[in-house]
Amino acid sequence: MRWLIPVLLTMLAADIVLAQAVPTAEAAARSWSQWLGNGRDGITRESGWSENWPADGLEKRWQAAIGTGFSSMSLSGDRLYTMGNVDGREHVWCLDAQTGKVVWKHDYECELVDNLYEGGPGATPTIDGDRLYTLGKEGQLLCMQRHNGELLWRVDLQEAFDVELPEWGFNASPVIHGEQLFIQGGRVAALNKRDGKVIWKTPPHQAGYGSVTPFRWQGEPLIASLDCEGLRVVRAADGKEVDMVQWPSPFRTNSTTPIVREDKIFISSGYNKGCGLFQLKDGKLEELYANREMRNHFNNSILLGDELYGFDGNSNLGRVVRLTCLDFATGESRWQQSGFGCGSLIVANNRLLVLSEGGELVLAEASPRGYREIARSRVLTGRCWTIPILVQRNVYARNADGDLVCVQLPAKE
Repeated sequence: MRWLIPVLLTMLAADIVLAQAVPTAEAAARSWSQWLGNGRDGITRESGWSENWPADGLEKRWQAAIGTGFSSMSLSGDRLYTMGNVDGREHVWCLDAQTGKVVWKHDYECELVDNLYEGGPGATPTIDGDRLYTLGKEGQLLCMQRHNGELLWRVDLQEAFDVELPEWGFNASPVIHGEQLFIQGGRVAALNKRDGKVIWKTPPHQAGYGSVTPFRWQGEPLIASLDCEGLRVVRAADGKEVDMVQWPSPFRTNSTTPIVREDKIFISSGYNKGCGLFQLKDGKLEELYANREMRNHFNNSILLGDELYGFDGNSNLGRVVRLTCLDFATGESRWQQSGFGCGSLIVANNRLLVLSEGGELVLAEASPRGYREIARSRVLTGRCWTIPILVQRNVYARNADGDLVCVQLPAKE
């Protein structure tokens, strides 16, 4: 019966860890700990900045070269973390958030996997206490000491999952809850965050490129993921499948993270596939709607109140991509606005903070009544597909070539 002990401990951990500790207001104001922020919702509650931007543009505090890629940033205190590929080696960077100077870096050999685009790492580093977790383009899952970059453990997903390199590489950002790390890439899996040992893994499937979303349903901890076969819900305790609905996309490019509100799950894909809202009811996923009003290629929509805000369209046709407001419950489009290309956004103080594909930072109202622009400033050039982050009035943004900038919003008067 001794074999039951680790199983019971794993199930107990899965049951309690999904109630993730909420950072204090002070800590939250100084951090953006993972992909889509502390709440994994793309929303920052920071409000100590002004909407009256200078006519000649926002102040650029510093700029750094971090290498090719699309990894976004995470930040805690005065340390910023991100990734890029430099001359065939993938780099995990720790930079001083105030100056951009290198505190430490960790690098390893890695291909760009530049299939029809620049390539380079696409996952965002995840901060958990004194540790940092990253995923490389070829599946190098690393755990490091956050203060000095010391490597604590490494797991190569191709070997550990017995899967081949996905067509577009591995791009899912690690998700930490309690003692577990959740990841997808040809399988959904849970690992022990302390030593990287695999706790469970699902049967193999066609890899997706977004992150997983932990949530609770009727008191049970579950995980939603979108791979290139469909929307999949599994149990967090053991990875057993609850239900799955087919959602194949052209060119095998499902790349977004499911958005969960209570028992409802929203997903979206590009290449004219569209979006869908599903309700988990009696252990089955029931379709509430499916349409083509929101076709997210790779950047997530953000759910604020009763509306979703995101980019409808594909990067290969950026001129016709539209910033869209969609009613979450009904799937009806409220408004659309062109001119950003295939950009990205977060929500800050109930405003849309948009980074256009061409590098313009735009502040706009977050309202179903229509699009109203408040301010605009160019912060980058080149291809900008990566979401920016905002911490303590500083906006951090990057382009595909690896130019990372820090610009400062004016102080609230």
